Amino acid sequence: MKIALERSIPFTIKFIGAIIVFGAVFFAAMVLGAADTAVRDVWLALTSPGTSGDKILIIREIRLPREVAAIFVGAGLSVAGAIMQGMTRNPLADPGLLGLTAGANAALAITLAFLPSINYYGVTIACFIGAAVGAIMVFGLGAMKKGGFSPLRIVLAGAAVSAFLFAIAEGVALTFKLSRDVSMWTAGGIIGTTWGQLQLIIPLITVGLLVALFLSRQLTILSLSEEVAVGLGQKIALVKGILFFVIILLTGASVALVGNMAFIGLMVPHIVRAIVGTDYRFILPMSAILGATFMLFADTLGRTINAPFETPVAAIVAMVGLPFFLVIVRKGGKAFS
Repeated sequence: MKIALERSIPFTIKFIGAIIVFGAVFFAAMVLGAADTAVRDVWLALTSPGTSGDKILIIREIRLPREVAAIFVGAGLSVAGAIMQGMTRNPLADPGLLGLTAGANAALAITLAFLPSINYYGVTIACFIGAAVGAIMVFGLGAMKKGGFSPLRIVLAGAAVSAFLFAIAEGVALTFKLSRDVSMWTAGGIIGTTWGQLQLIIPLITVGLLVALFLSRQLTILSLSEEVAVGLGQKIALVKGILFFVIILLTGASVALVGNMAFIGLMVPHIVRAIVGTDYRFILPMSAILGATFMLFADTLGRTINAPFETPVAAIVAMVGLPFFLVIVRKGGKAFS
């Protein structure tokens, strides 16, 4: 029944439908908020560069950059999660659960402590390095015992490493009196995003997404079996190395922009596989669109649910993500796949 349903509707139609939903959510995100803006204001702000006014300025300089950030962060983390699940064949893989975001946060705290005058470029590089270190620690612990990377072992290693790295971040923040700065960053959110930050982050995430799409066929084969991939002449070490770099690029850039944001990379790929099947040529582009849509929705909800006060986006994502995670664990990773 499920396979028949997946094949009954062409992927192109599903993708166009996802883009339409994405466009509707994006426009709603631009209209709704603490400031009273109308559809006409949003239309003028997006289509008439010469138009000015307080509402137009709010839309262009506050709402638009943060929603663009939500789009790229949602797409980046979702695709990173899909790649991790395909590479490890682990349904519980997620950048936020496997030490990458914790490593980036720890690197951020250390950088702010010892290099307080560092610019945003330096912070971004530090987040990349931290994400790589966190991932290496998790996979190193997971590989210590004979038997390979079991889903449970990787999740336990991720929980332990994440707790350790978050403790380092908090310890450094308390020692150097940076608790407020680090907490604001690690709380997870896109408030205050500027066009200058996006000029650095958007190209990085775009490159990561394009490389992932280019290797989607190899990832599909790799997700089935390494033996099959080797039999088909695939260079396993090279493909894994490039995909691992892509995961670090997407996660590091996202964390540098919004801080800690778990569960997106876990939820979205599972939902996408229920829609398009197991071919990563379809999973990755659909994950990018649905991840961006989900982040836009979460940010809009955070801005409007208790306006004019702001609810952290990370809290909203966690409220949805934690029950989802528990369902996946209970069903053995096959609840939505």
